[in-house]
Parts: sequence; structure tokens; C-alpha cells
Amino acid sequence: MTVDTQNVGAPERPVETARPASGPRAPKPFWRRPWIIPLALVVLAFLVYEAMIYVPEETAPLPPHDHFPMYYPLLAVHMFVGTLAMITVVLQVWPKLRKRYPKVHRVSGRVYVVSAMIGGVIGLILVPFAPPIGQIGVAFATLSWIGFTVTGFVYARKGLYAQHRRFMLYSFAIVMNNVVGTVITNVLMRMPFEVSFTYLLEAARWVGWVGNLMVVQWWLYRTAGRKLEVPAGKSVNV
Repeated sequence: MTVDTQNVGAPERPVETARPASGPRAPKPFWRRPWIIPLALVVLAFLVYEAMIYVPEETAPLPPHDHFPMYYPLLAVHMFVGTLAMITVVLQVWPKLRKRYPKVHRVSGRVYVVSAMIGGVIGLILVPFAPPIGQIGVAFATLSWIGFTVTGFVYARKGLYAQHRRFMLYSFAIVMNNVVGTVITNVLMRMPFEVSFTYLLEAARWVGWVGNLMVVQWWLYRTAGRKLEVPAGKSVNV
């Protein structure tokens, strides 16, 4: 029999137990993401406001288009698909919906892409009938909307979800220019001082989408290290 003289009087070591495996991260409470409902309400208010202005044709503030009788029918289609685009883009940026109902995210994403393509092409057809002031801004915004949307869709099909997220957020920034431009116009028109119509219209055509892109780019930099949630069974390719 041998005695361990080195450990005599030493306290007994606690028995190590296995730590329970951490489960899935709990979803963030609503107050941590309080923006989705205000965003949806702003989009809804904008759509109702636009419908009240442009429907019916007799009271709509339309530019001269006597030599193009298809102007209002095309504008009506543009507004219809634009409405679909703005509704589905809200669903696209809703994290909870994207995580819990990926099929809804995919279907609404396809509706958004088709709506953006149709609305963008019709928008380019109608641009020459818009007031000359701001035409370049509208054309650049529309071309960017089409380009960002197509690029984001292609990346999604290739499984490059980080790039897909980036370009679809750019597309989101462009389509939200409709809301920002309307707000800018109405605010400047109600200022106690007179604002030149030229500056007002140019601001409405440029500040909205350029400013939105800057905010989105800041957000992408801010969340660069965040783990990207992808559909089940998928992997993030970079």
C-alpha cells in the first residue's frame, strides 16, 4: 500500500461535468427591430397617396403626351407593378419572415424581380415625357434599379448569398426613392420661403436614391462581421 504524500490535505478536485450544448439563438424581440412596421406603414401611406393623385386619368397631373396615347395605360401598368414591388420589397427585408418562411421569401422575391423589370422598362419608356428638369436623375435611378435587381437575383441563383444581400439592399434603396422624393417635394413646397422649382425637382430626382444608397452602404459596413442567415441546407459562398 502506498500513500500519496504530495496530495495529502489538498482539497478534492471538483468533478468536471459536460456543459450543455447551446441551442439555437433566440430571435430578437420586437423592440430590437422596431423598423419593419413603420416601414410598412410608410409604404402603404405612399401607395394610397399616389393612387389618390393619379386615379382617375381625368384629374391626374400628367405631362403633355398628345402624340403618345399609350402614356396613361403604360403609367397604370407601371404603377401597378411598382405597387407590387414596394409591397414585396418590404417582405424581402423582413428578417423574421426570411428566417421562418423561406419559401415566402423566395416567392415574394421572384414577384419583386419581375415587377422591377416590368416597372423599370416602362419607366424608361416614360422618362422622355417627364419634365426636362430631373430626367437624368430619373434615368440613372431606373437603370440602377434594374441593374441591381438583376445582379442580386443572379447571385441568389448561384448561391452567393452575401453578394445577393448586398445588391438587393441596393435595389431596396432605389425603390424607396419614390417615397423620399415625394417627401422632399412636399416638404420644400410648404417651406415659409420660396424654393426654385428647378432645385426642388432636381433634389427630388437625385437626393432620395443617392442618399438611400449611402445609408445602405453604411449599414453594410456596420454589419460586415455579422453571420449571414441562409436557407436551410444552403451554404454561404464567397
